[in-house]
Amino acid sequence: MAAAATQNQSESESERRLPPPPPLPLATLIGRELRAGGSDRPALRYGHAGFAKRGEDYFLVKPDCLRIPGDPHSAFSVFAVFDGHNGVSAALYSKEHLLQHVISALPPDIARDDWLQALPRALVAGFVKADIDFQRRGEASGTTATLVVVDGLTVTVASVGDSRCILDTQGGDLQLLTVDHRLEENAEERERVTASGGEVGRLNLFGGHEVGPLRCWPGGLCLSRSIGDMDVGEFIVPIPHVKQVKLSNLGGRLIIASDGIWDALSNEAAAKACRGLPAELAAKLVVKQALKTSGLKDDTTCVVVDIIPSDHLTSPQLSPKKNQNKLKSLFRRRSHSSVGKLGAKSASFGSVEELFEEGSAMLEERLGRNLSLKAASPPFRCAICQVDQEPFEGLVTDNGGGYCSSPYAPWGGPYLCLACRKKKDAMEGKRSSRSTICR
Repeated sequence: MAAAATQNQSESESERRLPPPPPLPLATLIGRELRAGGSDRPALRYGHAGFAKRGEDYFLVKPDCLRIPGDPHSAFSVFAVFDGHNGVSAALYSKEHLLQHVISALPPDIARDDWLQALPRALVAGFVKADIDFQRRGEASGTTATLVVVDGLTVTVASVGDSRCILDTQGGDLQLLTVDHRLEENAEERERVTASGGEVGRLNLFGGHEVGPLRCWPGGLCLSRSIGDMDVGEFIVPIPHVKQVKLSNLGGRLIIASDGIWDALSNEAAAKACRGLPAELAAKLVVKQALKTSGLKDDTTCVVVDIIPSDHLTSPQLSPKKNQNKLKSLFRRRSHSSVGKLGAKSASFGSVEELFEEGSAMLEERLGRNLSLKAASPPFRCAICQVDQEPFEGLVTDNGGGYCSSPYAPWGGPYLCLACRKKKDAMEGKRSSRSTICR
């Protein structure tokens, strides 16, 4: 029995030390993309607008990203809004580095379907890595982050804070693709913060009079999730809510904006303000309507993205005027007389398919539970900071295949380096990670 156990342990250790499989040839990957229908992709039209009061809003537009370098069939696009507070540093850092942290957490040389399936987990790792790296700078700034990845008709949205993304479909149906992490409005987040050691309450003026929205103490932040904010407790976490949907063959319009828009306009009002307009003008009209409603009380930033299926695009010989009219028809408000005509067609072609949604603040639930030893590639690469490490004394595994570093108790998730494990425990209220350095 002992000999057999020793042999099994030896085989398991050898298996873990196997080198990763060789990368697939570029021709093989491109062939997979073509067979998956990567050539029949929707067109994107986008625009952005904003007005600054404090100058702490930033946005990101990257329409020409590639999963496979040199292969246009592997294209995807990224759009984001960052609403900074207590300075611009965190928002600017996130604009410049967050996407790269997400990409580095994705396995290389995988087909499109596998890439999309791995994306939600990579978004979590990328957000946490951005938070760790920014806090190493010692700056107190923080930011919301709403990052949108568009790959064909599949839309994946990750968000912390209260910058919002809504989806307006051709039929006028709206979907909220984010969750507001405001303590005033989110009872689950209030419960999580207090359970992790934070205090939630309003600003207490002299004499005991409480004013303003609910805030987290110490720090006084109104949000329960953000990137940065090292002067606030670790219970303000960077773990994003992630939702992935697949649009119907009718396409749709995304409106991504900071709270300067959403404090003034409801989801319905923002969508209605710009229906029937091209994306660039639509973004300007949303901002204009927000300013008209409440004035310039905060930075206002809006990015509008139209996802237009290829069979809705007009042919080159049509005049620009006809071209514009047809694009307008995709996002016009549906009249009562047209409801009956769409009827059964909407059920099969007009619905949005939800592929994934998760908002837990627990890394074990977000990075994967009980991953097999074979799933790690290489076995000692940190799932957050993506740094390869040699096995060291004190590294243990639990029965489910998870890794941890002594003196920490085993957990069922993927391997985390010591610094990232400290960050995880701090976010769960177990210890502070202020001295954490991710190497």
